[in-house]
Amino acid sequence: MEQPYQPVKKLFFGRDDAESDFADGLLRDGFQSTHASEAVLTGRKSLVVGRKGSGKSAICAHLASGGYPGRTALITPDDAAGDEIRRFELQGLTADTAKSLIWRYVFAVHAAQYVIEHADTHKKWRTPASVRALKDFLQANNEGDDVRLTDRLRRGTRLLQSATLSVKMFGFEATVGAGGEPGTNGGSEGAQATRQLGAIEAGVRTAFEDLGCVAAREKPFLILVDQLEQVWQGDSDSHALVTGLLLGAKQVLAAYGHAVRCVLFVRADIYDALNFADGDKFRSDEVRITWSPAALRALARARASLSLERPVSENELWDGVFPRRVAGEWTPDYLIRRTLTRPRDIIQFLTLCRDAADRSGRPTIQEDDVLEAAEQFSRWKLDDLAKEYNVGFPFLRPVFAQFENTGYAVGRSDFTTQFDVIREALHERYSSYAEQLTATSVIDALYAIGFLGVCRGNGVVYAGDSQWPVQPYEENLRIHPCFRPALGCRNPAGADDSTVHTGHVYQTMAGAQNHSAFLRSVSTTDAGFQADRHVRLLEETALALSRLQRQLARSDMPDEPHAQVHEDINLLNEQIDALPLPGSGLTPDMVEDLIGDVAERLVRSHARLNDLGLRDEPVTRRLADEARALRRALGGAVGSGGGSDSSG
Repeated sequence: MEQPYQPVKKLFFGRDDAESDFADGLLRDGFQSTHASEAVLTGRKSLVVGRKGSGKSAICAHLASGGYPGRTALITPDDAAGDEIRRFELQGLTADTAKSLIWRYVFAVHAAQYVIEHADTHKKWRTPASVRALKDFLQANNEGDDVRLTDRLRRGTRLLQSATLSVKMFGFEATVGAGGEPGTNGGSEGAQATRQLGAIEAGVRTAFEDLGCVAAREKPFLILVDQLEQVWQGDSDSHALVTGLLLGAKQVLAAYGHAVRCVLFVRADIYDALNFADGDKFRSDEVRITWSPAALRALARARASLSLERPVSENELWDGVFPRRVAGEWTPDYLIRRTLTRPRDIIQFLTLCRDAADRSGRPTIQEDDVLEAAEQFSRWKLDDLAKEYNVGFPFLRPVFAQFENTGYAVGRSDFTTQFDVIREALHERYSSYAEQLTATSVIDALYAIGFLGVCRGNGVVYAGDSQWPVQPYEENLRIHPCFRPALGCRNPAGADDSTVHTGHVYQTMAGAQNHSAFLRSVSTTDAGFQADRHVRLLEETALALSRLQRQLARSDMPDEPHAQVHEDINLLNEQIDALPLPGSGLTPDMVEDLIGDVAERLVRSHARLNDLGLRDEPVTRRLADEARALRRALGGAVGSGGGSDSSG
């Protein structure tokens, strides 16, 4: 007797994260090749940018687990690793440049381990002296294969900062003095560390050349860096951490030729918030992940086929497993239009549909199951959106509440009126952002993250469909279909017929990763949602003093001047602590007066150490660096903290 058709029991679309998805086999066996994955695989691109859930980690996991025909190393920093990088600094270098050195150290160790293993595996000749030197280097610096990233960063930090990095085998003595010659003290910490690191990179490249890896054009060793959102906090240290990574990865090609490649996977909101001088040098390396409706349908069909253990045609999936139509729309159109066109979205939505049918004991998914799933999915996505952008836009939840049980057609003037009701409360709760919390800026933010669209022509445009943000004259806005059920916005109620377009062709979020028009403005003007300028200046001043304290802690200057500088820094910190909190009386004039005073005191401390004959002491140089940086910031200059690019 023929068994009834009941695919729901076996149907499985996957997990929420790439790692679990790979373990289940769906990502491994059903990986969907895209333009971005092909560009990385062929070496055309090395910087993959995508919104959360767009498939960055899926590409990374695929490459790291056999999708790339050569050797790979996967680096995924966690909180502890992030803290180590944030604390790393070198007198004489900006924060960006200093953090690029610690990343380069990590890459150099991975490359050294690979080239040693490569030599052992393909031994057809006597081991070259350069490879033996690398083995000695790793052993001398306790760099084994099983070292955790945090420990490697901690060790690299200590070695680069303390001038004890053993590079004897690369033509230097056991340690390189600050002036570049053993035993000398001239030059900055940064210059010294740069020379040491350059020696290591040159040693690794020599080993690659001696083994013929560069000339033979073998598949390069691939270093993959993912999960940067785990260490992103939206502050200046986080910016320097990621910018330093970009700079360090760029240096890999210069250091090792085609023997090593470094591929970075960066969330779009993080990458788009960066602002640094060399940003234009990464344009040709960058690829943005986009998904078309057809690609998402193919993803769903591939996973249905794998779970049912037989090929499933598109017709069977959307007119057998699923109902052909939902609420009058072709089912895949209905589903995809209510997502932000990301793989994770469609996987979660399909899974909810399957679960609803299974709970009801149905053999196939029915229209009621899809409608039930749409409600739950919408609540998930509204919550996820607030979490995804919590670092840059911490006020989203109270703003979302303003849209509850209203129409999905939103007039700019109506929103402004509603926003004015809660504006004072928002200013009190998010006092550091008070100057920027205006109705216009909030609308720009809601458009940038995909919550709102704007009516243009005969359709609704969402972020990514256009490079243009919402214009001041554009009155008619729309809540994205994804979020309407969660907010109870089921019709355009509250708007006149003249403001409600009928027959919309809703453009989906195929390019939703590209919110750079707004997010880049966050870094370059005061229109975006950073803390207000005087709050940021105060934070930078506190960071400058913290850097000086760390520099002082590892200094071996005489006790008396050491104690005097320590006391100076403590007094300045007490002045900062005595200021009112943002929103409780702190004014821009208070902050500017304090910063001017801090810079002047640092200059006096610098002069005092000079008079004591400690001109080349790193603390002395750091005092001058931080004073210059604070004065530049006070004058409106924009740049990374952490000292000067000069060595003097």
